[in-house]
Amino acid sequence: MDSIFVNALWVLLLGSLLGLELIGKVPPTLHTPLMSGANAISGITVLAALTAIIKSNGSIPLLVLGSVSLGFALFNVIGGFLVTDRMLAMFSRKPARKENR
Repeated sequence: MDSIFVNALWVLLLGSLLGLELIGKVPPTLHTPLMSGANAISGITVLAALTAIIKSNGSIPLLVLGSVSLGFALFNVIGGFLVTDRMLAMFSRKPARKENR
């Protein structure tokens, strides 16, 4: 059991460092598509968290872990959509004003 936990921690650590390195090299023009991809991944996390909550069968640690992960995933999805919407609004054309003559 300990080796599984240690392996999981190594995967988390290496994945975090790799993610930090990759995100740091993304040019600003690609942030909106990257945010959309992150929203899709967070949507999958929402489904996994709901599955963990449903399958908890009275297990308090699994119920708490599922609830916390659901909260973080929903926060990420909603925040990502708000940021994406705001960034896309910057590129939309403003309607032409009608001049009174």
